Amino acid sequence: MSPVLVGRSAELGGLRDALAAAPGAVLVGGDAGLGKTRLIREFARDADVRVLIGGCLELGSDGLPFAPFTTVLRGLVRDIGIDGVAGLVPRGDTGGLARLLPEFGEPESDAASGEERARLFEVVLTLLERLAERGPVVLVIEDAHWADRSTRDLLEFLVRNLGGAPLLIVMTYRSDELHRTHPLRRLLAGLERLERVRRIGVGRLSRADVAALVTELLDQPPPPGLVERIEARSEGNPLFIEALLDDDGTLACELPESLRDLLLAGVQRLPEETQDVLRDASGGSTRIEHALLAAVSGLDDAALTRVLRPAVAANVLVVDGDGYAFRHALIREAVHDDLLPGEYTRLHTRYAEALEKDPALVPAGRLWVELSYHWMKAHDSTWALVASWRAAGESRKALAYAECLGMLERVLQLWDKVPDAAEHTGADQVKVLEDAATAADQAGEYDRGVKLVTAAIKAVEDADGERDTARWAMLLELRGRMLNQMARPGFVEDLRAAVEALPVDPPTILRARALSTLGNYVRITTSMDEAREAALESLSIARALGDPVAEAEALITLFCARTDYEDEDRLTEVRETAERCGDHRVLLRYYVIRSHFLEGAGRHEEAAAIAGRGKELAREYGVARTQGTFLSINQAEPLVSLGRWDEAMAVMNHALEQDPAITTRTSLLVLSGWVALSRGDFATARTRLARAAEIMKLKLKWMKTQDYFSMLWLESSIALEEGDPAAAMEAVRPVLDHGGLPDDSRYAWPVLVTAVTACDQLGEEAAGDLRRVQERAEGLETSGPLQRAYRVTYEAKLAKAHGRPDRAAWEKAADAWEDLGNPYYRARALCRAAESALAGGDHESAADLLRTVVEITGRLGAVPLGDEAADLLRRTRAPRGGSAPLGLTPREFEVLRLVAEGRSNRDIAEALFISAKTASVHVSNILGKLDVASRGEAAATAHRLALFATPKVGA
Repeated sequence: MSPVLVGRSAELGGLRDALAAAPGAVLVGGDAGLGKTRLIREFARDADVRVLIGGCLELGSDGLPFAPFTTVLRGLVRDIGIDGVAGLVPRGDTGGLARLLPEFGEPESDAASGEERARLFEVVLTLLERLAERGPVVLVIEDAHWADRSTRDLLEFLVRNLGGAPLLIVMTYRSDELHRTHPLRRLLAGLERLERVRRIGVGRLSRADVAALVTELLDQPPPPGLVERIEARSEGNPLFIEALLDDDGTLACELPESLRDLLLAGVQRLPEETQDVLRDASGGSTRIEHALLAAVSGLDDAALTRVLRPAVAANVLVVDGDGYAFRHALIREAVHDDLLPGEYTRLHTRYAEALEKDPALVPAGRLWVELSYHWMKAHDSTWALVASWRAAGESRKALAYAECLGMLERVLQLWDKVPDAAEHTGADQVKVLEDAATAADQAGEYDRGVKLVTAAIKAVEDADGERDTARWAMLLELRGRMLNQMARPGFVEDLRAAVEALPVDPPTILRARALSTLGNYVRITTSMDEAREAALESLSIARALGDPVAEAEALITLFCARTDYEDEDRLTEVRETAERCGDHRVLLRYYVIRSHFLEGAGRHEEAAAIAGRGKELAREYGVARTQGTFLSINQAEPLVSLGRWDEAMAVMNHALEQDPAITTRTSLLVLSGWVALSRGDFATARTRLARAAEIMKLKLKWMKTQDYFSMLWLESSIALEEGDPAAAMEAVRPVLDHGGLPDDSRYAWPVLVTAVTACDQLGEEAAGDLRRVQERAEGLETSGPLQRAYRVTYEAKLAKAHGRPDRAAWEKAADAWEDLGNPYYRARALCRAAESALAGGDHESAADLLRTVVEITGRLGAVPLGDEAADLLRRTRAPRGGSAPLGLTPREFEVLRLVAEGRSNRDIAEALFISAKTASVHVSNILGKLDVASRGEAAATAHRLALFATPKVGA
């Protein structure tokens, strides 16, 4: 190898710039052999920072779960000790890290769930950020093209959630490995869109760089023609350049015909016994422990050291801690691919037997995955099945659900090849299918999960003897939950069947929880009575059996099934039970429903405070970016209501950066889109509407009122602002057609207010639609002051649509919104009250109202409404004491402006809220004062004198 890194100054500069700008991430890609690892080592050597390096390991088609992070943690423990790491994690609790490294003891919980996984991710992020607070940290994840799904998920989480600490994440990968369907492609595409992520491509060396590298390798200027020949053959790949140069510094006398031959040439020049051990080493991963290689090769320590020394001297192998690594993975692949079929099988058998005999030969956590790999390669179905089953358990414990699923699917693949498979695993096939489906559910692989659980259900139904009812019901519930996640039909039917299958007497916790699940799911459809009945029965069973968690879940479902915004007393019982059960997931759910209730009741300040407290608890429990992100909706919505739009947008934008679940994302997109619209940013509003609509296409089969109606409300509001009332009316039709959904009144009222506005603007052609809107409104209950404010606003709009503008009604609406602390809706009502005052000839009152509107909208940044109010104010009669040029009164001057625009008397009357006759009188007076004979001459005079010219900026 060259002692000097050649031709990578730009790439090194990019890494150094990224470190200076940290926090951030760098994606370093390039073909195999171009020197990505060497680049990172050079950067790490020169950087005066803590560098943590972990590599992804390749075992056939399997990645080792969280392998690079386990390596990083192990190195950190060696550096600062267990206590040092404990001092960097929340509450000093390293139990979560035990899932990655056994040195931390046993996991704090045996539970395997999405929530536990989220907490693990939070702990890793907190550890790295607190470490970076002591000084800049660079986390390097090498060979990400071999990363398992769990490693990719954790990497994405870390990059997306970088805080303010100087932490730089560097990820390397082979770009030539990324075929069209490679799973890393999706991760790279998502990360590249983030502001703090940059990409560095490591390319082939130029002719000048090839010459420089050859000179460094030879330690002298190369002879004529050598550089050209090497450049042509190597195509600027540093690994190939090094392989092409013979031991004596000249070009290999026989140029290899293929890349494999080129990489093997250096190996074949080694002693035969060294080649034999290299073939043994190739059966492992890119790195192999000394003790494991000794066991596989059958050599003692001294003999193994002696035999490997030539390989290290020739730079085929490099020493890596207490083991060895091929200088480049391509060399290992070439050696391994050169094995004969019999050699291949025997080698992997030796690996498996060595590991069976002494599990300590590999770090804890890798044993069963490696055994599964080696027994599969050795074509031993029985022991491959056993090892895969055990590996699935280890992956589940590590919260590596995708890898657990992969191992269980391997077990199922081998099941029929092993006659006594059930005896070897201690489980029947239905159990394997159930575990695989559960892992698919936890990994978000719902389509695969539904297929697996359906196979399990069929197996239970077809089983000889009496059907296991409890197991069948659990499987139905699992399938129902996954179908719901995919917005597929049939999920409610599965949940109902599960409940019906479980006996009423004696009552069981299983039935209580199935009922609670059913109630929670059917409440988002039209089956509110069924939801209440299910929740009541679940509550009764939970109390009879003394299960506080099931009791709290049932109470929450019961509360949500019938929300009365006048009655807060029921929430007290929910809070007491949630606190007593000690389950933080249930307690956080209480904070969700309470903040939701308070906002729906118009108690915006309290709602924002409760949601904020819930987010603090989520952070304490390590689920800030899951449940905490969901609570961001309930915090942002009251902030929007209160007119604290900048705060609300900061909350929502941060939540959207966490890549939340689709249900959470829809609400965030709609609410932030509405704020953008109200501020006049139509492009952003439309973009966010489009993204929400894409999500809703997946969910229309079980319309959730909060998401569906709110999206239609935003769509109709955008159409109105863009002057298209027909499109606005079209958008609201589904709300007219779908009454009786959960929380119907809360989410239908805003849409109906918009619908009346559209009908008013459309006039007579919308008479039928207006009747439908009225019928829908008459069927709505009104619960709480917020809904009453909407009803009053609706009634004021309805009066205007019927040609009876009612100033008192609008002022009543403004008062209602003021009482709730909603400045924007108050301003809208005041603007409409001003219009009514103008229509009645009360210009002075209208001007006062409009000045208030202008002040409120200026504070909010609500440009469209502010511009409308300012325009109306300009067209009202000027206050006493006003003056105008040419002896004109302020009103005559305003009429002259409209005459200069070519307006008719009728147009002038409508614009200034006066009669056509009054407009005609003003025009006659203007002609006399200007001493002109016609409207045209008056307009010409106004233009000649530039009376209404817009002043230039800075003039």
